[in-house]
Amino acid sequence: MRESTGNLCYGKSMLVVDPGVYIVGAGPGDPDLLTVKAQKLLAVGDVILFADSLVPEQILDVCRKDAEIIRTANQTLEEIVAVMVEKVRSHKSVIRLHSGDPSLYSAIHEQMQLLAEAEIPFEVIPGISAFQAAAAKLKVELTIPGLVQTIILTRISGRTTVPVSEELAALAAHQASLCLYLSARHVEDAQAKLLAHYPEDTKVAICFRLGWNDEKIRVVPLHQMAECTHQEQIIRTTLYVISPALSSTKGRSRLYHPEHSHLFRSSHHEKG
Repeated sequence: MRESTGNLCYGKSMLVVDPGVYIVGAGPGDPDLLTVKAQKLLAVGDVILFADSLVPEQILDVCRKDAEIIRTANQTLEEIVAVMVEKVRSHKSVIRLHSGDPSLYSAIHEQMQLLAEAEIPFEVIPGISAFQAAAAKLKVELTIPGLVQTIILTRISGRTTVPVSEELAALAAHQASLCLYLSARHVEDAQAKLLAHYPEDTKVAICFRLGWNDEKIRVVPLHQMAECTHQEQIIRTTLYVISPALSSTKGRSRLYHPEHSHLFRSSHHEKG
């Protein structure tokens, strides 16, 4: 007897998947950062479509040996969706691998619309995003009490424009922990807009291909952000983390403070 969870069924020994599309977050690059659910799906999926320019091939090591692997870096959205629809209608399970987390800059919105129009069932499996992997690598918390409590995930306008109300200059005014995606080709423009609001010595972590074998992480003052990017010859697959948290040794959460009480613990004074 199998226990059903959506389109996934857990038998006595393995995961059984119904025909459909599973949009899976592959994380930033390190195969060890795949979620357990992502690993289980990759181990049983019939067809794997992956953006080979953004997802390292080592992640495919967990796939079935007889799985059909389809590279999609040189395909259009319409071509990719057509393949997924054809495979599902042939009663196959399709794993669509996206880098990072599908909810961020993954172009899944239009894929889901087309799949729904074709009456193809699909499910989305979240993944670790680059900003989370970056914070872990840097050994920082991006929300430090009394210093910064907001994280902004954004990009600068380029071939894909951003709404006027979300322009980088406006967001930088908050001086929050700002995680800048897809902006290496416009780094001079980004630096100028950031410098209008952040002090020039604010630390910036330049994170190139996090989790890949050729990963690079450089931490520099904001005024050297563009210079370092050019010196390292970085033009893509880069995340910039701009935050006062990168240089702070101050701040303590109230959650674990001895004078703070909550549902599961009385305060020090209440115990006395």
